[in-house]
Amino acid sequence: MIIYPTIELMGGKCVSLTRGRLSEPSIWHVDPVETARGFAQAGASWMHVTDLDGVAGSDHDNGPLIEEIIRAAGIPVQLGGGFRARERVEQWIDKGAGRVVIGTAAIRDPSLVLELAKYHPDQIVLAIDIFQGQLMTHGWQEASAMRPEDVLSAFDGAPLAGVIVTDIDSDIMDGDGQIGVIAGLADHTRHPVIARGTVRGPDDVSRLNYVPGIAGTIIGRALFSRDVTLEDALKLARPDTGAKAEFI
Repeated sequence: MIIYPTIELMGGKCVSLTRGRLSEPSIWHVDPVETARGFAQAGASWMHVTDLDGVAGSDHDNGPLIEEIIRAAGIPVQLGGGFRARERVEQWIDKGAGRVVIGTAAIRDPSLVLELAKYHPDQIVLAIDIFQGQLMTHGWQEASAMRPEDVLSAFDGAPLAGVIVTDIDSDIMDGDGQIGVIAGLADHTRHPVIARGTVRGPDDVSRLNYVPGIAGTIIGRALFSRDVTLEDALKLARPDTGAKAEFI
């Protein structure tokens, strides 16, 4: 299982959100570029960056900072945050992003995402965000009438790098239940599934390692709050030949 240590940027600062609320960020007083270097030094093979100003459509431009992170990290960067146009996706691939994450555009214009995946195989990641069982779009603000399972099926033949599944309720609800939601969706796709929002401590990493279909996890808040160290998470995520857990 791949651990994706994560930086979420808002106004040039590292932040974390509670239940996807863009209006209530927790601010971490650390340097984003040095944090990225630290992820690589700890042994991470990938890292994830979310441009929350891009998600919100804010006027603040994190672009120069993200470029600096990509140059400084020394490991591939998976980048998300308001990617709804072909030009912006291709711009960031040209700037060195290892992967680009697309959520709302995949619901609004699936043909665009299918074409991007065709021309940039294994560099496009589909994002599925769930709140109380509903598929959410536009920065977790709007509920879609589509079922998450149907969206996954629509992209099953595309050469995606993976699918990120976020259960936005996971900040306050039972961890096993949230893993169950993500594991259930993993049954509907052939693509590697990356869980987001389920890790609060070392035990959560251990549990995810035994869930079939989950190939990685994105960890942000738990690292910044020091509820788990990246070194420990990487050790716990090493391949294991033991039995896999089942969720009903």
